[in-house]
Amino acid sequence: MFAIINIAGKQFRVEEGDQIKVPHLSTDVGKSLAFDKVLLINDGKKVQLGSPLLSNASISATVVEHGRGKKIRIFKKKRRKGYRRNNGHRQNYSLIKIDSISTTSKKKSTKKTKEKTSKKED
Repeated sequence: MFAIINIAGKQFRVEEGDQIKVPHLSTDVGKSLAFDKVLLINDGKKVQLGSPLLSNASISATVVEHGRGKKIRIFKKKRRKGYRRNNGHRQNYSLIKIDSISTTSKKKSTKKTKEKTSKKED
């Protein structure tokens, strides 16, 4: 079973037990989180696709650690002008472990049947 979720504007494909690096989350290490922006769930037999989100699905995860990514070098140069700029950047991240992927099946409401009976009474 896997799911595609949206965390901080980025989409991730996750399975139970996976550890993924996501943009820095302001949650302490060891705390659990719940993500409700689930776009798709595939359980091997059936695919549930949201439009855009699934309302009855959630992902629970635990923060394992916080860290900084690999250094990226930014170098700019304009030839024959003496212009050179050197810069670097390290992005902060949070490593999370996916604990469970859950879907709750909601019962169909009887709203339509109530509407039909109220129309007949008028």
